[in-house]
Amino acid sequence: MGLGGCIILIAVGAILTFATDWELEGVNLTLVGAILMLVGVIGTIAFTSIARRRRLLMTQAPPVVEGGRTHDDRLL
Repeated sequence: MGLGGCIILIAVGAILTFATDWELEGVNLTLVGAILMLVGVIGTIAFTSIARRRRLLMTQAPPVVEGGRTHDDRLL
């Protein structure tokens, strides 16, 4: 689930919790909305922490250039 999915969960949960007055027998929509918002917040926190960690790990020094070629160039 990406960041967009987490934001959608938060929005749908907020709508169910605060903006509806529907009543379904056997279903508490306020509780369902609160659970969706909680899952969305947890997903957002997990996504941002993973993205931050990936950004820190992927940062590398630029390749060393010797004689006009980089060490990443391969001879064919």
